[in-house]
Amino acid sequence: MRPDVDSLHRGSDWSQVRVVVAGFGVSGFAAADNLTHVGARVVALDESESGDRAERAELLDVLGADVRLGPGTTATLPDDVDLVVTSPGWKPSSPLLAQARDRGIPVWGEVELAWRLRDPEHAAPWLAVTGTNGKTTTVQMLEHVLRAAGLRAVAAGNVGLPIVEAVMDPTPYDVIAVELSSFQLHYTYSMAAESAAVLNVAEDHLDWYDSMDDYAADKGRIYERVRRACVYNVADPVTEQLVRKADVQEGARAVGFTSGTPDVGMVGVVDDILVDRAFIEERTTTAAELCTVADLASDAPHFVANALAAAALARAHGVSPAAVRDGLRSFAPDGHRIAEVAEVEAVRYVDDSKATNPHAAASSLAAYDPVVWVAGGLAKGARFDDLVQAVGHRLRGVVLIGQDRDVIADALSRHAPDVPVIVVEGGDTSVMDRVVGAAADLAQPGDTVLLAPGCASMDMFANYGARGDAFAEAVLRLRER
Repeated sequence: MRPDVDSLHRGSDWSQVRVVVAGFGVSGFAAADNLTHVGARVVALDESESGDRAERAELLDVLGADVRLGPGTTATLPDDVDLVVTSPGWKPSSPLLAQARDRGIPVWGEVELAWRLRDPEHAAPWLAVTGTNGKTTTVQMLEHVLRAAGLRAVAAGNVGLPIVEAVMDPTPYDVIAVELSSFQLHYTYSMAAESAAVLNVAEDHLDWYDSMDDYAADKGRIYERVRRACVYNVADPVTEQLVRKADVQEGARAVGFTSGTPDVGMVGVVDDILVDRAFIEERTTTAAELCTVADLASDAPHFVANALAAAALARAHGVSPAAVRDGLRSFAPDGHRIAEVAEVEAVRYVDDSKATNPHAAASSLAAYDPVVWVAGGLAKGARFDDLVQAVGHRLRGVVLIGQDRDVIADALSRHAPDVPVIVVEGGDTSVMDRVVGAAADLAQPGDTVLLAPGCASMDMFANYGARGDAFAEAVLRLRER
C-alpha cells in the first residue's frame, strides 16, 4: 500500500516512504541526509560529480542512502517512488520531474520538506523574505536584529544554513529568518510563515519562467497562510497586489515599507530617521523611532529599503525598537554588495557584482551620480530599456563586457545615444585590468566607477564573487601605478 504522502510530518513512519532526491548540491545533500535520518528509503541523483559530492555520497552510503552521480543518472525516474524532493533550480520540464508529474508522484522542494519536518513541540516561527533583489541582505539584517533582541535565531534557506538543517537542529531555534527564491517557492505548498515580505518583483529568470506573471505568482506564494504580517513595498505595486491575492490566516495584517513618510500601518523614513507606524498603539498620531539612516552601513536607497523590510518583520515578531536599532547598527553587508574598493585620483570604485539583473543594477546606479557603469555578462533573457531610461542621465560612460553585452549596448543606443560606450573583448586574465583602465579613462574627478553588471557572471567567471574580486584586484593595481 502506497503511503499517504500528503499527511507526512516529522512524527510519521517514514520507513516505507521511497524518496528520490533530485540534485545533490547543498540543499539536495541536506534533504537526503535528513530524510535518511528520519528513516526514509532514499535515492539521490545528480548528473554532476564535482565539488565534494563524491565524499558526501560515501557518507550517505554508509547511512543507507543510494547516491548515484554522473551523466545520465537523472534521465529516468526509478520505479516504486512515492515522493520526489527536488533542488530549487530544476525546471518543472526537467525529464525526471516531468516523469514524476505524469506518474502522479508529488514533487516537493527542500523548503516543503523542512516545513513538514518541524518539531511539533518546538516549531520555531519563520520570518520569510523573497524578492528579485535584496533578499540576502534583508535576511541577514533580520538575523542581526533578532539576535540583538536576545533570540536564538539563524538565517536559513537560500542563504546561510539549509532550512531542513535548521528545523532538525537538536537545539531548537527561537525564530528562523528564511530567504526564499521563486524556485524554492514554486515547490512549496503548505508553509505558513509567521510573517513574510516580498521586497520587489522585477524582470528576472525569464529563461526559467514562461512569463513575468508566472514568476510573480511564485513570489506571491510566500504570503499564503501568513499568520501575522504581509510586508510589501509601497514603491512596487505588484507586491501589494500579491498581498491582496493571498489567502492569509485571520488577523494577518498588510504592512507597507516606504522610503518616504509612512502612512498609518507602515514603516518609513522621516527626516533621515527610520520609523514605525505599524506596530505601536499610538500609530494614528505618532511614530516610533527605529534608527537613523546614518546608523546603517550604507545610505543607498535600496539598502535603506532592505533595512525597513527587516525592521517590519522583526517588529511583527515583537522585537523592541531598541533591538532593531542595535541589530541594524551592527550589520555589515557581505562582499560584492555596494562595497567601496578604493579611491584613485578622486574617482571612487565600487564593487556591486551581486547586482546580477537589471533591477538590482538600477537600484545600485540610483545611489551614484555621475557614474561610469561597468556592465554585462549573461542577461538570462532580461531587457535593459527601462534601466537605461531611468538612469541614463547619471551615466558618464559605460564599459561593457560579456556574452550579452550587445543587449545592453542596444538599449543604450536607443535611450542614451550620447553616452560613451567602450566594449572590452575577451575573457583572458587581463580582462578586468582593461575594464578598469577603460573606466578610468572615462571617469572624471568626483565620479564613481560602479561594477553593477545587471547580468550573471558564468560566461566569464566562476561566480559573481570571482567577478567582483577580479574587479577589486584590478582597481588596486591601478592605484599602485
